[in-house]
Amino acid sequence: MKILVIGSGGREHAMAWHIAKSPEVKKVFVAPGNAGTATEHKLENLPITDFEALANFCEHEKIHLTVVGPEAPLAAGLVDYFQSRNLRIFGPTQHAAQLESSKQFAKEFMIRHHIPTAHFATFTHAQQAHAYVNQQGAPIVIKADGLAAGKGVVVAETLEQAHQAIDNMLIGNTMGQAGSRVVIEEFLSGEEASFIVMVDGDSALPLASSQDHKRLLDQDQGPNTGGMGAYSPAPVVTPSIHAKIIREVIKPTLMGLKQENIHYCGFLYAGLMISPEGQLKVLEFNCRLGDPETQPILMRLKSDLLTLLNASVNKKLHDTEALWNRRAAVGVVLAAHGYPESPRQGDTIFINTPKGQEDVHVFHAGTSTRDGNLVTQGGRVLCVTALGDSIRIAQQNAYEQVNHIQFDGMQYRKDIGFKALNRPSE
Repeated sequence: MKILVIGSGGREHAMAWHIAKSPEVKKVFVAPGNAGTATEHKLENLPITDFEALANFCEHEKIHLTVVGPEAPLAAGLVDYFQSRNLRIFGPTQHAAQLESSKQFAKEFMIRHHIPTAHFATFTHAQQAHAYVNQQGAPIVIKADGLAAGKGVVVAETLEQAHQAIDNMLIGNTMGQAGSRVVIEEFLSGEEASFIVMVDGDSALPLASSQDHKRLLDQDQGPNTGGMGAYSPAPVVTPSIHAKIIREVIKPTLMGLKQENIHYCGFLYAGLMISPEGQLKVLEFNCRLGDPETQPILMRLKSDLLTLLNASVNKKLHDTEALWNRRAAVGVVLAAHGYPESPRQGDTIFINTPKGQEDVHVFHAGTSTRDGNLVTQGGRVLCVTALGDSIRIAQQNAYEQVNHIQFDGMQYRKDIGFKALNRPSE
């Protein structure tokens, strides 16, 4: 059978790579894909982004299933359009995707359904936002309401930083339409974790836990980014915390969606803050797999991903189990010069990693080819992902491969997984 994956990032490369391992799959088309998906076994890039053209292609090629990777097509209603043409597709509808595309919608949904989250207020006028911040004090969190590619969150440690973020979004328009409304939240302390489930409308199937690293620099310093690396599993998600997340976050979310007549089929990502005492707060919802969490999670997935996707679309997740490699995985993002503010494009990439290593994979994101050379084409360029018998060994394996990759201005963190390594159990 033939599968279509929508997107061009590292997440989509990992999804397409894993789906292609299924013996049932003849070919995986990736629209539009990147330089890595262009050369992967059983993968073929499809330079189409128009909804109608994609649907026409699916009908002509008899595509068995379309899987949506990034958030923008979900927010724009790709799933609704495909469903109107009776095409099988995995992903939430435009209405359901508001859990990610509008932070105000998500926060109000959480309040209605008693899902633990930070106190917040929303503003469209800078003067009112400034007054609220002065009243609340710092540290405080300023978020663009809409989609901002993972870069619409400012953790302001001072009032000056908070006021600057408000002015940038509401007056300077640095986030475009996404920042025309801001959500201001209380600052939460603790350890973050990513908890992702597959949802079929009734049931949820948890994926392996993970933790990503948002800050650009080591030890969580520097500006927020779309993600500089991730690892799985996340030791902070103990068995008791896992059960608590299901009980306090996932089940109430599914029940809330059903109560509001929102049919949800797709990945649901809960970004969590876990306090030292084990209290949970939802920082955000995403309506797709995280990037770069996807890369280490899928490196560990032993089950056939296509089987899980089909079970979701067919509303049979309650009969489905996901099997996981007992080993850990670490993914290190290699970013372009100038990322995240103004990433430079066109730098030649040299990859000299040893071939035939099953425990290591270099997933492409912001890459393309020019005059036969591999070049940078985005902020986050590659995600070097490796397995190991522990987080420490997986980390060592990943960084060993990083040493075989070079491009001008390449920047990356050297401490991916440090929180797991600093825990007493590691």
